[in-house]
Amino acid sequence: MAPVRLARISKAFGTVRALDDVSLDIADGQLMVLLGPSGCGKTTLLRSVAGLETTDAGDIFIADRRINDVPAHRRNVAMVFQSYALYPNLTVSENVAFPLRARRVPAKEVAERVRAAAERVGVQDLLTRRPGQLSGGQRQRVAIARAIVREPEVFLMDEPLSNLDAQLRAHMRAEITRLQRRLGTTTVLVTHDQIEAMTMGDRITVMHQGRIQQTGSPVDIYLHPANTFVAGFVGSPPMNLVPARVALRAGQSGLALGGQGEGWIDLPAAARPALARAEAVIVGVRPEDLALVPVGTGLAAGRVDLVEYLGSDTLVTVVGGGTEWMLKLSGGPRVTPQEQVALAAPPERVYLFRYGDGGDLIGTLGELGSAAPAAG
Repeated sequence: MAPVRLARISKAFGTVRALDDVSLDIADGQLMVLLGPSGCGKTTLLRSVAGLETTDAGDIFIADRRINDVPAHRRNVAMVFQSYALYPNLTVSENVAFPLRARRVPAKEVAERVRAAAERVGVQDLLTRRPGQLSGGQRQRVAIARAIVREPEVFLMDEPLSNLDAQLRAHMRAEITRLQRRLGTTTVLVTHDQIEAMTMGDRITVMHQGRIQQTGSPVDIYLHPANTFVAGFVGSPPMNLVPARVALRAGQSGLALGGQGEGWIDLPAAARPALARAEAVIVGVRPEDLALVPVGTGLAAGRVDLVEYLGSDTLVTVVGGGTEWMLKLSGGPRVTPQEQVALAAPPERVYLFRYGDGGDLIGTLGELGSAAPAAG
């Protein structure tokens, strides 16, 4: 059993706070993805677990053993790097065997474990080649085999697929996920690619500016983003986020969308208490949840600015006043540039976030509209 627990980890580089009071529990056998933009602290956190960085505060536990003072080579973790980090003068077999020989494992056992690891990742026919004779995907498999052969308690993977082309990256995503499930080894994977995170992770931790923004399953992160950062970072294309003022129109409470009121959403009576003290909110709608409706209806209107045909989907950019909306429509183009259109979305897919102060989620319009009235 090798769960990983991080308790209030902090790390600064000069005046830059790379990690700010980070706490995280990773279950035994889980594939946890650390997701976020460059500079958010995810790699620093991974290197801290590996022992390649020392933390300023907090505790790191593997299998309930505090490892802060344990040297990196004694932590029983294996790291897979973005750059593969293979020795160019060694064969595949020698690269995979290197960590075992460094620990003086008997030669017969080394040969058996190298063969088994190579077969697991499909490089058993490449053992006599050198890294320069391999493709990018083959090098990554060798790097993974070198990690597997150690039989560690925890795998740590730092952007392992970023050097591969798109098609090979998709293939290796599936291969790594299958392999991790077969091995059952606790794995922490760092990426800035939200597609990798959504497809590979049992759980995802979204990071920004050294802090955890949200941890949850891919479904939770997608359907219930904790704040505007998570909503805007997870999703392809990202969620539309539009400022809105709480206002009255013809005696009806609602949300005036955009800086100049480029759209309107009626607020059900049950939703008003949640916004009673708010002067403004951020309205979020995912591109795939927006639909085209007859002009004069819906929550917003505008002019088609750009149509991008992707084959199975079409991306449409609509501009209305100072507000821009992105739609993701299935199939081929149904609109043309300069056409006037109107947009709508189901209430359960219209998200309301607080304006400022981290942009925390208030709820969806559907949830707020069906809220039970307060007792008494």
